Amino acid sequence: MAFPDIEMVRERLADALRDRVAGPNARERVAHLLDAEGARWFAEDRPVRLVHADSSMFIGGLRALLLQTLHPLAMAGVAQHSDYRNDPWGRLQRTADFLAVTTFGPAVEADRVIERIRHVHSFVKGQASDGRHYSANDPHLLRWVHVAEVDSFLAAYQRFGTRKLDAIERDGYVEDMAVIARKLGVPAPPTTYRALQDQLRAFRPELRSTPESRDAVKYLTLTPPLEFPANSAYFALVAATVATLPRWSRPLLRLPHLPLTERLALTPLGEGVTRAFRWVTTPNSPFQRREEERARSTNAS
Repeated sequence: MAFPDIEMVRERLADALRDRVAGPNARERVAHLLDAEGARWFAEDRPVRLVHADSSMFIGGLRALLLQTLHPLAMAGVAQHSDYRNDPWGRLQRTADFLAVTTFGPAVEADRVIERIRHVHSFVKGQASDGRHYSANDPHLLRWVHVAEVDSFLAAYQRFGTRKLDAIERDGYVEDMAVIARKLGVPAPPTTYRALQDQLRAFRPELRSTPESRDAVKYLTLTPPLEFPANSAYFALVAATVATLPRWSRPLLRLPHLPLTERLALTPLGEGVTRAFRWVTTPNSPFQRREEERARSTNAS
């Protein structure tokens, strides 16, 4: 009985994962972004490139979505204007493309995608169930989405990334993300880790559980748009994500805080999941190849 070559299996798994997360033309899209001429927003040695090329972003992205549900006005916009239930992969692919373009792509293309997002945001407005009006271009709501994302991507990388960022690199990542935030319309975004925590803390009085948030959390954690055996990997991803959430968010999200279980089971599970994703994607990852080429060039000089 002939068994398939392990590298062939790995490549097929990588293509399947990339197709789900970034779209069916993901490999060509990434190659275009990396090879296109023109200045970039971020140099190749910036922390944002290291973090956003790592498999821990799967956990960081889900953590960000869970946290973002807790702001009633931001969640109202998602519930009333997003088709995340009927097209969850499309939403994920658009987010992945936005991060790839702004992090790795030429500045001209990054500016173009920012302009498109701000245009779409101009139509996302309405009234929440508590009677308050909202707009996706409201700088205050943009700030909430931004700080929740930055904190989540950084928390996931620090817990499950290839290595921990030191204090200078951590501040550098927050500073890099501030570049993107300003382009989207966030005034005075945090540029240090301490400022990030201060701004995140300032939002806590505004956060609460709502029917819309509970519905979204249930969907994100219990009903993945996947079939067996892929859903098993997703539930492992959810468990690892829950372990990274701040303690104050658990009652609002109606998720348990079990320190011993998280330390002994969920954290190792998250490490296993990210290692598995990294094993699948690294060999044919254009990001990883570019990083290896940069490292060789640096060592040679």
